[in-house]
Amino acid sequence: MVQEKYSDIIKEQTNRALWEVENVVTCIPDAMWEKEYCGMPLWKHVYHMLHSLDLWFINPDDPGYANPWFHEKDLNNLDVVTNKLLSRETLEAYFLEIEKKIKNYTENLEDDMLLLKPEGCKYKRFTLILAQHRHLHTHMGMIMGVITAETGLWPRVLGLEGKFPDGEYEKYF
Repeated sequence: MVQEKYSDIIKEQTNRALWEVENVVTCIPDAMWEKEYCGMPLWKHVYHMLHSLDLWFINPDDPGYANPWFHEKDLNNLDVVTNKLLSRETLEAYFLEIEKKIKNYTENLEDDMLLLKPEGCKYKRFTLILAQHRHLHTHMGMIMGVITAETGLWPRVLGLEGKFPDGEYEKYF
C-alpha cells in the first residue's frame, strides 16, 4: 500500500470501501430486497447510501450534478415512504457509474487539493470525503447486520490489509 501522500491513502481506502459496497450489495438475498428494516425496504437503504455517495463525495453543490435516470422526489429519503421499487439490476448499474466517477476523482486528487473547497461548496474536499466514508460505513454496518442476522452469513470485507480478490472469490467469510 502506497502511503506517501494523503491522497494516496484516500484513494486506497476509497477503492477498498467501494469493493466492499459492491460485495455487500451482492450478498443481499432476493428475499430481503423488499423486506422492511426501520420502516423502509432494504433496497431503499442501499439507494440512500449510494445516492449520498454520488452526491456528496465530490461536490454536493455542483451545478452539473444530475440525479440518476430513475430518481424521483424523496426516493433517497429514509424518512419518506415512496411507491417506486428499484431493482437490484438498477442499483448495481448505478453503483458502477458512481464507482467509475469516484475512482476517476481520487485518481486525480492531490494533497494540495484536500483543504480547498470545490467550486460553490462550503465544505473542503477532505471534509466531504471523510464525511462520506463515515456515512457509507454507518449504512454498510446496518446492511451487513441485517444480512448476518437473517442469513447467519458474514459478507466479506477487505479491511486494511486484505488482498483484492482476483477472479472468483467467496463473498462471505
